[in-house]
Amino acid sequence: MKLDEAKILIGDDSILARKQLKDIIAQYGGTTFVEAANGQEAIDKFKSDKPDIVFLDIVMPVKDGIAAVKEIRESDPKAVIIIVSSVGTQAQLKNAIEAGAKDFIQKPLNVEQIERVLKNYFEGR
Repeated sequence: MKLDEAKILIGDDSILARKQLKDIIAQYGGTTFVEAANGQEAIDKFKSDKPDIVFLDIVMPVKDGIAAVKEIRESDPKAVIIIVSSVGTQAQLKNAIEAGAKDFIQKPLNVEQIERVLKNYFEGR
């Protein structure tokens, strides 16, 4: 799948963080975005919108990113979920991978890290 054909879910309680990530992905061709402000909203929007890739923060209200990863993967074991977080401890990273996350991007956002992830998951990048 090409990035310009993908539906991308961004789950982060910070509207600024969502906008920054959206703007960076858009530079590489991303055009269709769904946003969620907390973990439960991310789960609900995943189920209703069926995105091709999910970017999730760990620390969010209602449900954290780790719980959201688990629930999303229960509903779709093939879901591609990338954790985007400033909480970069080894324990959190391990928990995210064990829950089913495919990759991790450290905040503050780094364009090269995002480009690497996009190249890994989309053709023609």
